[in-house]
Order: sequence, then structure tokens, then C-alpha cells
Amino acid sequence: MPTPTFPSLRPLALAPLFAALVLAGCATAPPPPETRVSVPEAFKEAAPLASSQAADTTRWKPAEPAEAQARGAWWEAFGDPALNLLEQQAEADNPGLAAAAARVKAARALLSSSQADRLPQLGVNASVARQKPTAAERGLTPDRVFSPTNLWRAGLTASYEVDLFQRVAHSVQAAEADALASQASHRSVLLALQADVAQTYFQLRTLDAEVALLTQTASLREQSLQLAQRRLAAGDVSELDVARARTELATTQADLHAQKGERARVEHALAVLLGQPPAAFSFAASPLPTDARVPLVPAGLPSALLERRPDVAAAQARMMAATARVGQARSALFPALMLTANGGFASYELKDLFQWSARSWLTNAVLSMPLFDGGRNRAAVTRAEAVLEESVADYRQAVLGAFGDVEDKLSGLGSVHAQSLSLDEAVVAARRSAELADKRYRAGEDSYLTLIDTQRSLLAVERQAVQLRGAWASGTVGLIRALGGGWQAPQPRS
Repeated sequence: MPTPTFPSLRPLALAPLFAALVLAGCATAPPPPETRVSVPEAFKEAAPLASSQAADTTRWKPAEPAEAQARGAWWEAFGDPALNLLEQQAEADNPGLAAAAARVKAARALLSSSQADRLPQLGVNASVARQKPTAAERGLTPDRVFSPTNLWRAGLTASYEVDLFQRVAHSVQAAEADALASQASHRSVLLALQADVAQTYFQLRTLDAEVALLTQTASLREQSLQLAQRRLAAGDVSELDVARARTELATTQADLHAQKGERARVEHALAVLLGQPPAAFSFAASPLPTDARVPLVPAGLPSALLERRPDVAAAQARMMAATARVGQARSALFPALMLTANGGFASYELKDLFQWSARSWLTNAVLSMPLFDGGRNRAAVTRAEAVLEESVADYRQAVLGAFGDVEDKLSGLGSVHAQSLSLDEAVVAARRSAELADKRYRAGEDSYLTLIDTQRSLLAVERQAVQLRGAWASGTVGLIRALGGGWQAPQPRS
């Protein structure tokens, strides 16, 4: 009977199959997701501030958008040496910033670990074993007896995964995106810390100005009480005026104590931002002057905001990482090719271990592919796709939040600017009214009730003016933070 013959399997016949598998592996990662975020042409709330900034647009020149570019010491635009020193202390000692820096370090280490999978893995081994086999293990008759022997081994091992379907490549891409997200988050923490220090600093100086104003007012109230007591002794007024003067003095002193308590709380908050215990930190009183220097900051274009805000950049990087992990999960559905090799020496005697006749080696090429895993790999793909959908939604939310944040800060600054214009006139009028009321009371032409009323109005508008000065400085810092920081230090403006 003739022996049947089979057609030989040529390597070239498998080339189309391998090519198709490689092309399928290249398509494991999905295309960049569609974020569907509409970017406005301009900020709506920037118009109310346009008139006040028209003459100062050259004072603050934003650089070309580049999120990874260093922000620079934007707080120097306020021309305040004390603020500069506080910012340096916070950046050096704040624990939250140190934790964010540690997260960046960890992300970079994970990236290095992922990149190591692209290279062959080499190792060295040495071992000694004492064994006594049985006749059955050697396939011999039971009457054979073997003595214990020592087996010495020494050699090298090598392994390498051929990245046919980009499992390793997608892993590296995900780690790179995670590192970018961690770096952007660190910049976001740094920017938030810098802004918090500046805003807390201006809040502290605003409270110092209020304390100084209330201290001065309390001194005037005490003089008014003494005047009322002298006029009572002279029979010019009734005891009612003295009681009212004493009430006003006590009320002002109570407000003064309340503001001092608030000032202590804000000072404690500043100490925590600087990484210092509140008990060991004190900041000398420094009232915010009426001519405080605050830079004018144009909002710029909304499209540039997406590249300047570190939180938006972090959300975008997380979306990139999720996209790469979808490809990594899909790669598990395809075959994996692993190349391994080991070689060395093996001998029953240590003295003969490195003899040329004791050499041994072994090479392997293993192509493996899952056939049935109970749906584990498919579930991993579904989970990765869901994480990607979540990251896209988070990115859109971050973009919308950034736009809303800038609009809020612009609206707040516009409101403060309009209030300041109106309050300037009110302060002048209130001071004139209080001056006239004091003269008329001393001359006996008006009652003490009229004097009290004008003094209360003056104190109210002066305190509001102090608070608006602090709100303008703090709001400017908030706008800089909402815009993602600043690259250039503009000339301060009074």
C-alpha cells in the first residue's frame, strides 16, 4: 500500500495570517475620543472690565499657551516683598505640595517600570541540589539502588516578549499619560497653594486695616464720651447723651475684639499654608493701604484657557491613559509570543562545574492565545471602555468648570470695580457729614443722636471701602488662578 503524502506547510503560506494578526493588533487602541466641548469666542463677563483695562493692556502680556511651560513668580506683579517671601516659604515647606511631588515621583517610577518591558530581561542563577532518585523514577528494576548525589548548576537566563499586538506599547503609553497627569496635578496643587497664600495674605492685611480703622474709631468714640460727660457736668446736655456715647464706645470695642479674633484665625490659616505650627508663627500687623498695587489681568481667549489650566491638562492626560488601557485590554484577546533562553553549566562535582563538557543550553519560542477564560478578558475590555467614557465626561466637566470659574472671577471683579466707584463718593460725603455734625454738636446746634448717626454711617462706608480693597486684590489673585497662572510679571498698578 503506498504511503500517503501530505503537502508541505511552507512558511510563506502563514505570512498572510500573521500579517492580518499584526494589523489587528495595531488597531487594538481606539481612536482619540470625541469630547464635544464647545469653546466660546470670548468670555461674557470680560466686557465690564474692558474699559478699565484698555489703558493697561501692555502691562500684562500673556505668553503663548503652553501648559507645560513654567508659570513663573506671578505674585511678583503685586510688588510686595512680604508676599514674595511667604510664597517661597510655602513652596519649600507645605506638606500638601510635598505629597503631590511624591506622587509625581511614583508615577515616573511606574513609567520606568513599564518601559523596562520593552527590553530583554537577563538574569543569572546558581544552585546546588542533593537528590536520591529511585529505580522507578529511572525506569529500572526495583533491585537497583542509587546513592545520593549533588547537582551543581550555574548559568544565565534571558526572556523577551515580541510585542505583536502592542500590549507593551499600550502599557507604556498609559504610564506616560499617567505621569503627565501626575505632573499636571502637581502644578495644579502648586498654583492653588500660591493663590491660597496670596489670598490669605491680602485677607490678613484687610483685617489689619479694619482693626486699625476700628481702633481709631474707638478712640474717637472715647473722646465723644468725654465731651458728653463734660457737657453734662456743665448742664448743656442730658444724661441720655452720655449713655448713648458709652453705648457707641462699647459697641465699637466689641467689633474691634471680633475683628482681632478673626485676624488671629486667618493668621493661623496662613501658618498652616506655610507648613508651620500656628503657635510658632506670627505676622506683624500691616494694614492694606488705599493705594495698594494690583495688576490688571486680561482674560485672554477661552481657547487658550484649555492649554493653560493644569487641572484641564490633567483631565486630558487621564483620558489619554484610559484610551491606551483600552488597547492594552484588547491586546489580551490576541496571541502573545514569548522568547526565552537559558544556558550554563551543570555538574555532579563542584570542581567540574565550569568544564566545557558540562555546558548546557535551551531556547524556547512560545506562542500562546486564550481560548476560554470565562469571559475575563472581554470583561476587562468592557471595564476599560467604561473608564474611558468616564474620563471623557470628566474632561468635559473640567473644561466647563474652567470656563465657569473664569466667568465667576471676571464677574466678581466687575462688581467690586463698580462698587468702588460708587463708594469713593460715599466716603467723601460721609466724612464731610461727620465733620459738620461734630461741629454742630459742639456748638449745641444739633443733638447727639444726629452726631451718632453720621458717625455710624462714616464707619460703615469706611469699613466697606477697606473690604473692597481687599476684595479687589483677592479677586485678582483668583482670576490669575482661574486662568492657570501667569508667565510674565507685569508692572503693578495702583
